[in-house]
Amino acid sequence: MDFAAKFAVGLFYHDFLAKHGTEEQRRKWANVHAAVKLAPAQQTLLAGFVREMKVLCLAGAWCGDCIEQCPIFDHFAAASNGKIQLRFFDRDAHADLAAELPICGGARVPVALFLSEDGQQVSRYGDRTLSKYRQVAADNLGAACPTGLFVPGASLLESVTQDWLNEFERVHLILRTSARLRKLHND
Repeated sequence: MDFAAKFAVGLFYHDFLAKHGTEEQRRKWANVHAAVKLAPAQQTLLAGFVREMKVLCLAGAWCGDCIEQCPIFDHFAAASNGKIQLRFFDRDAHADLAAELPICGGARVPVALFLSEDGQQVSRYGDRTLSKYRQVAADNLGAACPTGLFVPGASLLESVTQDWLNEFERVHLILRTSARLRKLHND
């Protein structure tokens, strides 16, 4: 699949929710979005990104894990001064993309696919972060599907935000230290 071409047809955060979310789903996403708070150091880190990264996010407006995580990405994109270009894709409406991004053999969401500025694959990450899986394992030692009815506790939301930020930073450092991109940018 040509992921760079696919990126071009993705939707911005609010457009994705307007098209694919119900009023109730949009309310749940808004509640989490309002609860996400980036610490000053996190904001400074994101504002310091110098390489452009394209992020395709496969999601479902109905998905509790997406409700709890995707608003974080919108905050990252806003704090990055345009370096993080984020596009959303509904898992069911883009079955071709879902088929390319399975997690453990299934069409899980959310999945973030990271591309370089020129559309080269860099990384993929999803469906839950390590902090979330630790919490799920501690709570019930089995699969759990969050409902999105409640905003995650502050400490879990902060941990999940940091987990995702670690991956965004890792991708940025891959891009920043890439010999190919350093040659292109003369840096």
